[in-house]
Amino acid sequence: MKRILMALVCAAMMMPMNAKTLVAYFSATGTTKAAAERLAKQHDARLWEIEPAEKYTAADLDWRNPNSRSSLEMNDPEERPMIKQCTDVTPYDTVYVGFPIWWGICPRIINSWLDNNLLQLEGKMMIPFATSGSSGIGEAEAYLKKTYPTLNWQKGLLLNKRQ
Repeated sequence: MKRILMALVCAAMMMPMNAKTLVAYFSATGTTKAAAERLAKQHDARLWEIEPAEKYTAADLDWRNPNSRSSLEMNDPEERPMIKQCTDVTPYDTVYVGFPIWWGICPRIINSWLDNNLLQLEGKMMIPFATSGSSGIGEAEAYLKKTYPTLNWQKGLLLNKRQ
């Protein structure tokens, strides 16, 4: 917990005083939403939910079923689920990108959002954050840096429960 608080303090100190911050997140079950809301409140940031055009059902999220929507998406690196609404990220200097850990990395809908905003995100401070029942954020951080090398990725945060 102390490491997370220190990381948040360090990230806040690196931001200009007039910086505008966006907390964009995808949450399938509400866990990441709660973490995003806390983060947005801490940073006086705008909160933006990355919503799928077609909401995920409990059956879609059944990772034990190889034919579930989430399993099919995560097994196809090129899959990009449709997003309900686009975001204007141009006014922001810092963007937190939040998601639950799926298969060790971010869900493909995060790729959809990043792909849609890629040019506007270049030059901004990008900070991933995640929630997970058992995984760390390291593999997701490495995946994002490799997949989107033109973005200015900072150290990610794992924000489980009330951290």
